[in-house]
Parts: sequence; C-alpha cells; structure tokens
Amino acid sequence: MVNAVELVEVSARDGLQNEPELLSTEQKLELVARSVTAGLKRMEVASFVNPKKVPQMADAAEVMAGLPKDDDVTYIALALNRRGFERAAESGAKEVNFVLAASDAFAMRNSGAPMLGLVDTLTEVTALAGAAGIRVSATISVAFGCPFEGEVPARTVNDLVRRAADAGVFEVALADTIGVGVPSQVRDLFGKAQASAPNAQLRAHFHNTRNTALANALAAYECGVKVIDGSLAGIGGCPFAPGAAGNVPTEDLVYLFERMGVSTGVDLPRAIDTAKFIGAALGKVTPGMVSKAGGFPSRG
Repeated sequence: MVNAVELVEVSARDGLQNEPELLSTEQKLELVARSVTAGLKRMEVASFVNPKKVPQMADAAEVMAGLPKDDDVTYIALALNRRGFERAAESGAKEVNFVLAASDAFAMRNSGAPMLGLVDTLTEVTALAGAAGIRVSATISVAFGCPFEGEVPARTVNDLVRRAADAGVFEVALADTIGVGVPSQVRDLFGKAQASAPNAQLRAHFHNTRNTALANALAAYECGVKVIDGSLAGIGGCPFAPGAAGNVPTEDLVYLFERMGVSTGVDLPRAIDTAKFIGAALGKVTPGMVSKAGGFPSRG
C-alpha cells in the first residue's frame, strides 16, 4: 500500500530496559505474544548487553529461545559491541540492531567506545553478519541532542548515516534518545539522510520527554520515512541518558495514522489491551494516551 507505515514494536526491549520493575521471562514472552496477536510484525525483543549494567535484559537468551514461532514476524536483537552481536547470533537472531552514537560522551557512557570506534565495530559486525545470514540495522542514538554535550551538529549525524550505509547495513535509524527533537529538525536530518544513504531504508525512533514524539513521527512520515518505532503503553527510556522518558506509544501512533487513512496493520483494540497488560505487569500508570481514552468511534 502507498499509504502505509511499518511500526516496529520496542516495548520488550527499549520499553523495559529503563523500568525499575523486573519482569519475568514468561511475562516478557506474553508481552511479545500479545503484540504479535495485535498485528505487530517486527519487534525488538532483547538486548545483549552487560547484565550488571542493564539487569532488565539479563535473560535475553532465554527470551530469544522462547519466542513465538511465526514466519511473518521478525524479531530483532540489539547489540552495542562485537561480543553482543556474537551472543545475539548464538541465540538465533536473524536481525540485529547495532547502536552508534552521535556524540563521544554518550558513546563512551552507553557503549564504552568512542563514536568512530563504534563505526569500526559496526563494519566488523556487518561482515560477520553477512557470512551468517543475519541482517543488520544501525541506530544513531542522541541524533537530535545529547544529554552530555548538548546540541549535536547535523553534519555529525549525516556523517554517521553515510558511514553506516557504507558499512553495509540495510537500515539506518535516527533516534531522539532524550526527546529533544522538533519537526523542523526531523525534516532536516532525515532529508540529509535520504541524500546520503539513498539505498538504505530509514527508520525513526522518538522519545516523548517533551511531548513532541507524535508530531515528530508525523513529520518523519511526511518526509518519506515509512518505518517508525513505538512502544506499547509509552514505556521506555535509556539507562545511560539522564532524564530520558518513555517512547512514543504504539497505540497512539496506530490511532493517529489509521485516522489519517494510513495503514499500520495493527489492531487498535488489541494494542490497547496489550498496553493495559504492560501497565498491570509493571504496577503503574503508563503514559500512553489512547490506552486511557480509547479509540474513536468507541466500541459499543
């Protein structure tokens, strides 16, 4: 369909990694299963990082082993270094998202390596992945602003986009890790990315720290980005980014796009039910708006 957008569900990874409440492997797998039932076909489900630093992801291998078997669904594992990629490959991952950073300060805190050092590792990873039949995407974190260095030059982001594409990734995501981006910045950065990496698929990842995530998602779509991350119930954040709040809620994205006539392939009532499941599992009120208000016209 021309008027369609692919929503990548990240609640099981980015959503849970910043939550103080640790869910069991079984709860995570139920979250994934419910997401599949709601119609989500691509989702980040695990992060192969140091479990001492991110205990929420300590059971990554167990989650990968228990995933629902569905040939129509793509499960993504996240890695920050070569060892993380190797662990993801050993777990059977068919797609790995490798994280870069648009500032040295954040790169060192998040991955323990400088910005361009991560690019060198990405080049190693894509070579290994090619031999193993694994596809690799790259996410450029803090692309819209860094909690430690402040404003990030657009040329820095664009240089990383070009380097990631040259390394052989099939997709490049620009991430607003701390939720500081605005639509004009979205249009500028993605416009430059389209010119620098014309053969790579582009993906958008927005946090809602300052209530701009939905506006940014719409701006990204309107400038040609057809793959957007969401997190059911709006949960999430980054353990290494002070002040980072939740992701743009998937159910809010579904409502926005479907009301505009843009197909998502996601069943909104089931997405809302899954968002409520997440809130109950975490024992808290989650930030998603549509899961509270419901769709329109309402059922019944």
